[in-house]
Amino acid sequence: MAFILVAQQSNAQVQSDDRIKISGIVKDGKTGNAVASASITALTAVRREGADPDTLTNISITDPDGKFVITAPRGIRTIIQISVVGFGMEEIPVTILNDLSAYELGEIKLSTEASSLATVVVTARKPLMTIGVDRRIFNADAAITSKGGNAVDLMRQIPSLSVDVNGSVSLRNSSPQIFVNGRPTILTLEQIPSDDIDRVEVITNPSAKYDAGSTGGIINIILKKNRKGGLNGVATLGAGTPSLFNGGLSLNYRKNKVNLFVSGNYNQSGGIARGEAYRENKRNGQTTDFFNQQTDRERLRKFSSVRFGMDYDFNDFNSISISQGFVRGAFENDEEQRQQYFAANGQPTQTGQRFSTDDFSFNRANTQLNYRRTYTKPEKEWTADITFNTGTNGGNGDIRNFFYNMEGQLVSTPNTVINDATGSGTQVTIQTDYVNPLSENSKLEFGARSYHNFSKDKLDVFSLQSGNMSKLPLSNNYSFREMVNAVYGNYSNKIGKLGYQAGVRIEQSSFEGELIDSSRKFGYDYPSSGKNLLNAFFPSLYLTYSIKDGSDIQVNFSRRIRRPNFWQINPYVDITDPLNIRKGNPELRPEFTNSFELNYNRTYSTGNVLVSSYFRNNTEDITMFSDTLTTAEYDALGNAAIDPNAILNTFINADRTNRMGLELTWQQRIGNNFDFTPNFNAQYRDVKANVRGIDLSNTGFNWSTKLMMNYKINQPDAKFFNNFSFQLSGEYESPRVMPQGKTKEQYYMDFAIRKDFLKNNAGTLTFNVNDVFNSRRFGSITDTENFYQDSYRRWNVRTVRLTFSYRFGRQDLDLFKRREGGDRNGGGETGEG
Repeated sequence: MAFILVAQQSNAQVQSDDRIKISGIVKDGKTGNAVASASITALTAVRREGADPDTLTNISITDPDGKFVITAPRGIRTIIQISVVGFGMEEIPVTILNDLSAYELGEIKLSTEASSLATVVVTARKPLMTIGVDRRIFNADAAITSKGGNAVDLMRQIPSLSVDVNGSVSLRNSSPQIFVNGRPTILTLEQIPSDDIDRVEVITNPSAKYDAGSTGGIINIILKKNRKGGLNGVATLGAGTPSLFNGGLSLNYRKNKVNLFVSGNYNQSGGIARGEAYRENKRNGQTTDFFNQQTDRERLRKFSSVRFGMDYDFNDFNSISISQGFVRGAFENDEEQRQQYFAANGQPTQTGQRFSTDDFSFNRANTQLNYRRTYTKPEKEWTADITFNTGTNGGNGDIRNFFYNMEGQLVSTPNTVINDATGSGTQVTIQTDYVNPLSENSKLEFGARSYHNFSKDKLDVFSLQSGNMSKLPLSNNYSFREMVNAVYGNYSNKIGKLGYQAGVRIEQSSFEGELIDSSRKFGYDYPSSGKNLLNAFFPSLYLTYSIKDGSDIQVNFSRRIRRPNFWQINPYVDITDPLNIRKGNPELRPEFTNSFELNYNRTYSTGNVLVSSYFRNNTEDITMFSDTLTTAEYDALGNAAIDPNAILNTFINADRTNRMGLELTWQQRIGNNFDFTPNFNAQYRDVKANVRGIDLSNTGFNWSTKLMMNYKINQPDAKFFNNFSFQLSGEYESPRVMPQGKTKEQYYMDFAIRKDFLKNNAGTLTFNVNDVFNSRRFGSITDTENFYQDSYRRWNVRTVRLTFSYRFGRQDLDLFKRREGGDRNGGGETGEG
């Protein structure tokens, strides 16, 4: 392609570190269809003769319409590189010598044959992660250790994120808000196949544009949507141990203005996970008795899903998308607990056994309708969409308790607890956003959002003893309604090298819950009856200074809210573990977070470094509080097979929790075949809390580190070993303070091998081992005036899986074209072409 030089007569000196916006539209050279998700890279061009490697200056991705905007340094010869699977790489050399505000490349048509610039050395690989000062975008396909798994397996590979044994994700030791395609979801991470995910966006300190409920940041999961012309698809099949099986098929067809897509997946996992607990009960600082407990849980989890939809482009500026998804899950759990009880002098007093089984299933449906309006002005757009989620669930189970004296005789009549549950829920989100670039550097954004969540569930619990059945107070018949209405506005501009963005979000929220059997109501309303109006305002401010080409420093601030969820405020008692029961607190209040960050981002030819320091002040921090059951609380539970020494875990509002931390993320490529991404996070936590006159204040330092390494063999002459990829990842988390103790250290390692083969590397075989040393487990130590407990538990065990994927497609297939010369009516006439 010819060299592009845009020049203008000017006597003014132009600084080499000035940047210019370059935009264009990427299209399929054969069909003329837009090419979405193409990687756009700006690199400074360097001649072959003894020069240093090229320098990466910016990265972007084309939108669903094939459009992109990227910045490049003015006055420096730059390569705009375009690459996407299925097409040859396109390289456009550009130098801007004038003071134009922007430059439009127009339509860029890709072909199946690569075009290259003979005098330029450029080596590009799709990065594992794109790091920016406001977010990190993680390429899901790069995490081969999660192949065939679910979103939980993928989250474990992402820097800054930690996943506990229950599949819950934390970001810098806080709970982030989970979105799918930018909208709330009723799906859990375990219910989303990793093979369905295109990328994951991690936003540590969201601006006013995003939901104020995201005190712990935002994780936005973007699902795959293929928009290549013709018919394309991917088929996947995998199996492993224990009881692992996965399969999936995704198809996409695009012709002119219509894009159709459909996908289906099945995922199954099993295994036996072990947990242990040691407890000392105390009175006035003296041990009264103690016991040990071991738990073995065998579980089988099955998920199936289907998703289909259509994109339609009315014209160059108006498009609409509609999608429908269905997910079904079924769980089977069998658990055995063994207890050994001891007197204060260490003499055994009795033993116990507890057997429990439960079966649970659910059905989920998701409908999304999106409208998008673009304009001739670059980056100006208006979007409006509706997301509708519905679901039903049900299940049943039983718990059987046996206690024996030291001679092996039953000390009481065995007790059985039976439960039966049904429920349904609905979520509706209506949202609109408008973006208008007022000038080259200034931009105005505003929008509105209305979120409604309705749920109704019923749990009946009965005690069966000596043939007599009685309903227990554990029964829970409830309903709730949650609502959040919001409007926001953002304005951004630039003064010299300093860019700024200021915004404010206003949210009204309410929660109305009711225990139907007792007519007890609970919830919150913010702001309430016109009071506490300041609690409805959530400002944000971002200041970004460009030190030099490829280096930026940013300071940002945001105020956010964490509203207690249903399980935290529902006074229902969960007896899944008879020694560690849980109960919600209807008196919980929302917590508010003031979050500050200082970020330095440096991009260079072979990598990227992001250094973040942060401070978070959480007022009325929602945290867990544990204490032994009182006699009154034990008697109120009736014949529920609860140990009199059980711990009651509930939630409280601490006075405040301060977190100060430093995080380093480094992405480095060595040569063309090896790269590694280490992440390090150190944090100091200061908790101040007082409950029932008990001082729960605590301070401590914790740290974590994560490393991912990739190596790919690229030797065309080595027929068998060529296109082998190896990935090794691992994480370590140090102990972390809690109001009444600390969590224990955690660590794990994952390993995977991938082989691409067949014509055009259409086939992929992946072998992965998750939790190589079988070490992933969650443990904690709780130390109070009434008890000391040291425990750990697991949810998953080491897995070994082999997965095969096959990609197929044709660019010029017309599904709706009638066969030429065919008989349209079954007679001898020739059909019209």
